[in-house]
Amino acid sequence: MARRSDDNVIYVSGSEETRKENERRNSERKKNRTTAIMVALALVVIIGVAVFVYMKMRNFKGIKVIQSSETTFDSNANYIEFGVNLLKYTPDGVSYINENGDTVWTAGDDFDVPIAAVCEEYAVVADKGGNLVAVFNEEGQVSSVDMPYSICDIDVAAQGAFAVILESDETNYIYMYDKNGNVVYEMKTSIDKSGYPMDITVSEDGKKLFTSYFKLDGVNIKNNLTAYNFDEVGQNENADRMVGGFSFDEEMIPKVQFVSNDAIAAFSDQNIRLYNMKEKPSEKAVIKYDGEVSSVFYCSDYLGIIKPNADAGSSAKNIMQIYDLSGNEIFKYSFSMEYDNIHATEDEIIITGGNQCLIVEKSGRTKFSYTFDGMIKSMVPSSRSNEYVVTMENKTETIRLTTEDK
Repeated sequence: MARRSDDNVIYVSGSEETRKENERRNSERKKNRTTAIMVALALVVIIGVAVFVYMKMRNFKGIKVIQSSETTFDSNANYIEFGVNLLKYTPDGVSYINENGDTVWTAGDDFDVPIAAVCEEYAVVADKGGNLVAVFNEEGQVSSVDMPYSICDIDVAAQGAFAVILESDETNYIYMYDKNGNVVYEMKTSIDKSGYPMDITVSEDGKKLFTSYFKLDGVNIKNNLTAYNFDEVGQNENADRMVGGFSFDEEMIPKVQFVSNDAIAAFSDQNIRLYNMKEKPSEKAVIKYDGEVSSVFYCSDYLGIIKPNADAGSSAKNIMQIYDLSGNEIFKYSFSMEYDNIHATEDEIIITGGNQCLIVEKSGRTKFSYTFDGMIKSMVPSSRSNEYVVTMENKTETIRLTTEDK
């Protein structure tokens, strides 16, 4: 540090060493602030991860009833998840049930043997063996169409268009209608040539169709799977828009399903066959059953089967196996309860039977096991996390899972 004297006043001038010391101190302060910020952010991330893990791994033991409504259970009623609520369909008509168990609307169409299908915001209900098809959205009935022949099966696309298989004495028909009941396309096949329709499925965008037909050739069983494309690819292929097919001897395939817009699962009595169909179908994988299978289920990114446990020494009566859409096993899960219904979502599998329920996460972890005070007819998730709509014989409850045993 240099000094100079002027009229007995001493001036202190800054040196190079002082400047460097100030820069060092400023740098140190910045570094400390940066470190403090990084530590704070790390703590936020750690706390966030801890909260996430806790929320995912916490053990639910009881329920809190959020809403309860008295309802009259119809023994001939069926329920299907529709949006975040339920569609109830019976021979006397169709009702939309909200998450509080209240009936929002009822449509009075008569269906002797009602069957239903749902895709996103639209549902169709048809009279199997009859002629009536009705289209619904969450606001109510959109249209009603009388078919020219008897209905075998039906499916619906995301925009409300629906495909239906019809049959007469010697001929089968496949019709596609838009949501207002206007014919989009139609096909005709003979029973002698193609056999009897087993199932039909339409892609989410309504542009692709996949069918399963059963034929008895003398004493031999044959099952044919056929793919149709009603977009430009199918139009350029041939007149009937068929873009591929597969034939199997001594195998029954009663269920086919577009599990996503470009992926199909065909459930047979021997295996699950997985197909890709962006434009034309190609086989992706085959999941062979190891023993008898009692149930199959699916959602948009996995498939599942339940079979009896062959281990006589085990207390678990059932084994559930979950596979991804490439046919790889994700997990196995053993459980002992008798079950009636399975509801699969993207996050979990809900199993109910009698007055019991079991919820298993997609990871294979047990989320919840509980015994209600009434017989469960339907249990589906509501729009809120860890809340469910449970329909029983005389009431419908909206419940929230709790960590306390209540």
